Amino acid sequence: MRIFPILSAILVTAGLYLLIFEREQTLDFARNGLSQFLGTSDAGGDADADDVAAAADSTDPVAADPVPGAERAVSVIAMRSIAREIDSAVLLRGRTEASRQVQVQAETSGQVISTPLRKGVSVAEGDLLCRLDPGTRAIALTEARARLAEAEARVPEALARVAEAESRVPAMKAALAEAVSRVPATEASLAEAKSRITSAQATIADANARIPAAEARVAEARARLTEAEINLNAAEKLAEGGFASDTRVANARAALESARAGVENALSQLESTKAGVQSAKSQLEGALAGVQSAKSQIEAAKAGIESAKSQVESAAAGVQSAKSQVENAKAGVQSAEAAVAAAEREISRLEIHAPFGGLLETDTAELGSLLQPGAPCATIVQIDPIKLVGFVPEVSVDKVHTGVVAGGRLTNGTELVGRVTFVSRVSDPLTRTFRVEIEVPNPDQTISDGLTVEILISSDGRSAHLLPQSSLTLDDEGNLGVRVVADGDQAKFAPVELIRDSIEGVWVSGLPPEVAVIIVGQDYVKDGVPLDVTYREPDA
Repeated sequence: MRIFPILSAILVTAGLYLLIFEREQTLDFARNGLSQFLGTSDAGGDADADDVAAAADSTDPVAADPVPGAERAVSVIAMRSIAREIDSAVLLRGRTEASRQVQVQAETSGQVISTPLRKGVSVAEGDLLCRLDPGTRAIALTEARARLAEAEARVPEALARVAEAESRVPAMKAALAEAVSRVPATEASLAEAKSRITSAQATIADANARIPAAEARVAEARARLTEAEINLNAAEKLAEGGFASDTRVANARAALESARAGVENALSQLESTKAGVQSAKSQLEGALAGVQSAKSQIEAAKAGIESAKSQVESAAAGVQSAKSQVENAKAGVQSAEAAVAAAEREISRLEIHAPFGGLLETDTAELGSLLQPGAPCATIVQIDPIKLVGFVPEVSVDKVHTGVVAGGRLTNGTELVGRVTFVSRVSDPLTRTFRVEIEVPNPDQTISDGLTVEILISSDGRSAHLLPQSSLTLDDEGNLGVRVVADGDQAKFAPVELIRDSIEGVWVSGLPPEVAVIIVGQDYVKDGVPLDVTYREPDA
């Protein structure tokens, strides 16, 4: 049983010896042997190509590298390829998804009084799902409507108050104008009273100036009276002695009466002068009283103006107050309307309807069950149309556009055709893929949610070559490409872009329209190495 490991060790040792110590001889033997083998085989035969490929695979790539500067041509097999226009479709794997799904929930609390619908039943938009017990909500609605009518009745009353308040404003303004007009008349009366004071003071001064003259005339008249009395007494005594005539006595008596009359006259003029002074003083006092009266009238006029202004302001304030009452009444109407709307909305929430047509995924709430706000009534799904959901890698997202035709195949072989309706612009942070949705008609609703589907999204056509997968190789920098036969039958590396693979081979782009691609021996040549090319037809 130990003979096989021993033989394997011997063979490995021999191989390492040949590769390390006898490298040149081993490479020459490999080139000459491969050239002789290719030269003696039939060109283009499938069996020969397979044998050569097997021989190439069994040889160490390091040992098969050509020696730099060698002029001997390396025998390879190549195929002439012509580019073809292909549909560069994007292939994805995804799932089916309902176009709509919603859990219809209660918006108010109440006991279910409707018969439940069973799952799987088809419902149309607006169909009744659950009905709740109204309770006292109808009474609340009636009360809200009564408050609305009361609030609406207060609005005309408030408007009437506004009209009444506005009607008082002109009368108040007229009273203010009248009070203002009385001020000039009272000011004129004051000026007139002041002028009478000056006249009365002048009269007093004049009267006072005449009093000394009147008093002097009284003194003069009294002196004459005394003189007349003395003359009369002397005349009477002289007449008694016979020294004076009766005529003299009579003249003396007449002079006495004349003196007495002069005294009376002087006294009368003095009293008249004093009476003039008193009259002038009375006129002065009257003028002073007139001034005070005029001032009082002016103050009264000014007070009337202030009162009229206050009345005008009060009337304006009354208008504003009335308008505020109108606004309050209107606000009360709006509040009452909101209460009515809330009551009506609360009643409308007692019936829960389907927001869209679809199938019931669950039974509706059972009869007699109590629903609270947010409690589920039923779950509805809409699968016509249905969506095919896939995730496009970032290298292919630029090839997918909304509106393009796309197809899908279910695991049971059902073919689906639709159009792309959505391409996400935000990638999944974990997978770096972009969500794509395709809308597909499902009139008979035979396609369920959550089925696995292969999605093919059409894209713009591209020019590509169909090559065997084994023809692909890497250059020294790790770039993917193929070795092609350049001018002068020399090897050249050509980078390619892999579009997709298929059963026949791989589709690549980046090559000229017509090119000869090395399909056997490409791993044993480098750029510029001369070739001994044997061509094989692509369909051989």
